[in-house]
Amino acid sequence: MKRETLFLKAAVIVLALPVLAVCIFALPQLAIDIPNYRTDVAYAVTGLLVVLYATALIFFAALWQAFRLLNRIDRNDAFSEGSVSDLKKIKLFAILIGLFYTAGLLPVYVLAEIDDAPGLIVVGMGMVFASFTVAVFAAVLEKLLRNAIDIKSENDLTV
Repeated sequence: MKRETLFLKAAVIVLALPVLAVCIFALPQLAIDIPNYRTDVAYAVTGLLVVLYATALIFFAALWQAFRLLNRIDRNDAFSEGSVSDLKKIKLFAILIGLFYTAGLLPVYVLAEIDDAPGLIVVGMGMVFASFTVAVFAAVLEKLLRNAIDIKSENDLTV
């Protein structure tokens, strides 16, 4: 099992690297260019930057919880209340990201209206859909894990 969780831990790190690179290199460059934009574009870009940085922080917190969950699996402690707690936090973080992206659709709409690029709105809606899908999946896993823990505790009591 350690080999599989090692692969998943590496995948978590690989997921974090591009987001970290965007936060370190791309978004600050966008922030530097804000004074060169028209006022309406500057406000939209500033709002978008706030949303992107906030969701990046929440994303890293969710990845940390996933890493903790994988460590529990390595320690053969997967069927525990700690794992349920980790999944609850991942679900909450995914919902928060979805809500932030929903709020971020307003500046995206302003930018899409200015550039006449309706595809931006579709991309934004796709990101909202993806984060809510992760939240639903985490909720399903949480419920399954809760049922497995209940069955395990019943079996421990009958033996």
